[in-house]
Amino acid sequence: MSDADLARVKKLFAQPCEFIAGAAKAEAFPPARLPEIAFVGRSNAGKSSLINALTNRSSLARVSNTPGRTRQLNFFKLANACVLVDLPGYGFARVSKVQAQEWQELIFSYLTARKTLRRVILLLDARRGIMESDEEVMTLLDSAAASYVTVLTKIDEVPARERGPLIERVKSGIAAHGAAYPDVLATSALKGEGLDPLRVHIAALARG
Repeated sequence: MSDADLARVKKLFAQPCEFIAGAAKAEAFPPARLPEIAFVGRSNAGKSSLINALTNRSSLARVSNTPGRTRQLNFFKLANACVLVDLPGYGFARVSKVQAQEWQELIFSYLTARKTLRRVILLLDARRGIMESDEEVMTLLDSAAASYVTVLTKIDEVPARERGPLIERVKSGIAAHGAAYPDVLATSALKGEGLDPLRVHIAALARG
């Protein structure tokens, strides 16, 4: 990508980004008019921090110290180009089986019925790699035929010498999942690492 193209991408993410809706039930989803990019990951994987960092905000998406607190889908419109969707976190031990089932039903209804959904960004905590609950969600994404790109968060907390082998392990782990893109992006919301490649990926899906 040329410097000019990267400048256009950065300009997109510098434009207004506003909260437009929160939905705990499918019937509360806002009208689907723009391309949507959804973010999903384990509770405390850093979804809200990454969305804030991507959009150059400090508090667009709420960052909670209590894993599992977000119980709804939150929709944010970026300029008039796309909508970023923050999905509720999964895999938190204190969530009951009933709540976990409700989460799966809500997310599956979004993934399968949302015709404007262009991509899912699956976030994995770089310190933990692929966990059992991540495997379950990847299988859910496969069954919903929802294409997704895997993004490692908190890569700054992994020693530099361990990052390459970690990325290769994750690539190997997602290889069996039909809906997964083969590439893995590594990011740090705190340090700003790896944000531009993810912005480029999202901008390519947005309305020009």
